[in-house]
Amino acid sequence: MSRRRIGFWYRFAAVLCKPPLVVLFKRDWRGMENIPADGGFITAVNHNSHLDPFLYAHFQYNTGRVPRFLAKHGLFKKGFVGAAMRGTGQIPVYRESTNALSAFRAAIDAVERGECVAFYPEGTLTRDPQLWPMTGKTGVARVALQTKCPVIPVGQWGATEALAPYSKKPHFFPRKTHHVLAGEPVDLSAFYDREITPELLKEATEVIMTAITAEVEVLRGEQAPQKRYDPREARIEQRRKLQAGKESSAPSGGTTEENSK
Repeated sequence: MSRRRIGFWYRFAAVLCKPPLVVLFKRDWRGMENIPADGGFITAVNHNSHLDPFLYAHFQYNTGRVPRFLAKHGLFKKGFVGAAMRGTGQIPVYRESTNALSAFRAAIDAVERGECVAFYPEGTLTRDPQLWPMTGKTGVARVALQTKCPVIPVGQWGATEALAPYSKKPHFFPRKTHHVLAGEPVDLSAFYDREITPELLKEATEVIMTAITAEVEVLRGEQAPQKRYDPREARIEQRRKLQAGKESSAPSGGTTEENSK
């Protein structure tokens, strides 16, 4: 996408956001050559700080291919925020849709128009204790397999030093470095022309998450755990421990009368 198609609202947002980001963060940006010069594509990015969407948007804005992020469709109806979301071409997701494909219809349309759609496959800030990418949701795989577009895995690191996950107190000084590494497109050809089932989507999503994690490993200079953190499994284990704790603290067997003797 040429810069003349970025549009007023995105340029306006850049005028507001870029100066403080330049002042507050040093930049270690690599892999810009892997961002396609034209045509629709997906970037799949890890998420570990409330700051990193702004920092990542800065990175990709500088490539000339602005990202269109997915957001709840309700945000598009609210005053100035809604106007900005619509004006910058962000993409509504209709999560209440009973049809999974319909929920991501706008994202598919954007890719087919030649846009870049930026996915945070984890769906939220990572809950991994060491901040590695956790299990991903299947929306990114669904759009990728439907459109057969390039999927660029992107790792980012460093924003957590300025704002830790779920923290409200930033620490901007001393000045932190935001690291980004965009990799080569993920090979999903093995999944093409097959029936799109939940199992297939999970497999394709794991391939994408593995590619993202590999980029993060390079940035961090260390290896991720072999088993990816799964929030669903963690919740089940937490409930199991809670139930076990309740059972162990309950009175032993016998009637009330017997226990009172």
